[in-house]
Amino acid sequence: MKIRKKTHPSRRAFIAASAGLAVTTTLPVGRVRAAETRDMGIREYDLAAAPGSTRLAGQSNPKTAVWAYNGQVPGTEIRVRQGDRIRVSVDNQLDEETTVHWHGLRVPNVMDGVPHLTQKPIAPGKSFTYEFGVPDAGTYWYHPHQRGFEQVARGLYGPLIVEEKEPIRVDRDLTWVLDDWRLKPDAQISGDFGSFHDMSHSGRVGNFMTINGREPKKFAVRSGERIRLRLINAANARIFALNFAGHRPTIIAYDGQPVTPHEAPQGQVVLGPAMRADIVIDMTNRPGESFKITDTFYRGMGYTVVDLAYGAVPLRDRPLESSIALSANTMPEPDITGAERHNVQFGGGMMGGMMRGMMGGRRVSMRDMMRNGKAWTINGVAATGHVMDPLLKLLRGRTYVLTLNNDTAWHHPIHLHGHSFRVISRNGKPTRHREWQDTVLMAPRERAEIAFVADNPGDWMFHCHVFEHQAGGMMGVIRVS
Repeated sequence: MKIRKKTHPSRRAFIAASAGLAVTTTLPVGRVRAAETRDMGIREYDLAAAPGSTRLAGQSNPKTAVWAYNGQVPGTEIRVRQGDRIRVSVDNQLDEETTVHWHGLRVPNVMDGVPHLTQKPIAPGKSFTYEFGVPDAGTYWYHPHQRGFEQVARGLYGPLIVEEKEPIRVDRDLTWVLDDWRLKPDAQISGDFGSFHDMSHSGRVGNFMTINGREPKKFAVRSGERIRLRLINAANARIFALNFAGHRPTIIAYDGQPVTPHEAPQGQVVLGPAMRADIVIDMTNRPGESFKITDTFYRGMGYTVVDLAYGAVPLRDRPLESSIALSANTMPEPDITGAERHNVQFGGGMMGGMMRGMMGGRRVSMRDMMRNGKAWTINGVAATGHVMDPLLKLLRGRTYVLTLNNDTAWHHPIHLHGHSFRVISRNGKPTRHREWQDTVLMAPRERAEIAFVADNPGDWMFHCHVFEHQAGGMMGVIRVS
């Protein structure tokens, strides 16, 4: 990735510092308390949110001051089995309030981790215990919902993997948490969190990219090997478009939910912030060869993410022939024919043409919104906190189709808490795979239709997952009762 010379560490220094990182794309699995074998099958974890430090930029640069769960970035990988019950004790060792949101999991509303809306924030020096069942297998993650634009950007996030009861056959099942960081010349995180420029444009896009908290240069593979790669985009705002040279990745799940296995469109795996994709890659090339994984989403700013380096000894002569289709999860199927429909309009931002909006219950000018650090609206309303009048009131058990209209000049990954939805059309054209997602990436001026059964009662956040856009007003509440 290109590093701007004026304000950031040199690319050469970072490359030299991290040249030996060939095996750092694997994550240690979090330790489970011994009580799990005694307490009726509940798997218990401890998470401590605290300041720490890590070598994001390699041995020749200073350690980077971060905020981390259990002293590591990403935080502890929580890995359980479908149908398990989880109990997570979160100890807040920060100097400010925090929460934990379990992104993509259909948890009870009181466990959703949204400050003031679903729980009182965890005060400094205090703890809170989350407990919920995991009915659906898949790739998920956890992060704060309190001042996420800073807390996540400083390193507070971690993967949560729910294994299938009958997993597909692969040689390795790996998690890659993708992130970018805005680093200064001393390898420290820039403190310009929540700047109005970031808020009103594309968000806090960084200048240094990592996989699992490091910038590895090589990832060792073997001819004939089959790898399941769970990709998680934990970046505040960066969109990734990953290209796997010399390989044909097959997508088997989006946002944790199974999809008909298919090759990545145009060979790219595109992930907006908070989105996930499970892919299967057969290593079909010869021993000793090397192939680049590149990110080319931003025009003229492509860079190498990591090299796939084939070892000298093959694992097998030919790829595995077993099925890679995942079993369906437990979401109720929406009945489109009897669905109630609603329109949702996303507006604002620079070059958005927005002149006025509702803020704090009154109509104000764009200038007044800007003075209050707001730049975005949903249905003409700029959110000023997590607690607000519902954008929509839905009846439990009924199917709904929401037409989402991105009337802005920027991309927005739109996330609904407590539910997964089918993406059924884009710009009036039916989607090929009707994929289940919990976060849908919308291009500028794009229109998308999503369908779901409102089966999880409570007040649920519905927002853009570019954290700066959310803080700038692009969030609302959907009530299911």
